[in-house]
Amino acid sequence: MNVPSELKYTKEHEWVKIEGNIATIGITEFAQSELGDIVFVELPDVGSAVELMKSFGTIEAVKAVSDIFSPVTGKVTEVNEILDSDPMIINREPYESGWIMKVELSKPSEIEQLLDDSSYKSIIAD
Repeated sequence: MNVPSELKYTKEHEWVKIEGNIATIGITEFAQSELGDIVFVELPDVGSAVELMKSFGTIEAVKAVSDIFSPVTGKVTEVNEILDSDPMIINREPYESGWIMKVELSKPSEIEQLLDDSSYKSIIAD
């Protein structure tokens, strides 16, 4: 299972890439493999506020519908509009083109609460 070391993770299987004050967020390879073929992603509105570990949307797959939780608090600056026409890009490239949203951090210290790659690997190994 691919768990890039440069990313941070949540116990709910979201990943976060921090670049300055912007967090790019998606779901992990483990999460997409558990869901199966993704058929729809509910995206937040650009400009909307997201809160730490509160749901900001859903992912619908052949097997189930799951909430997506924000790993950080802030304002949505961009959403991945490709997901509207090709939600299965998350299945193919969860860490690259399959990102979901970008958030301007309002509480950067929350990053410290996220898991590193080895901690996340121990969760998915159970």
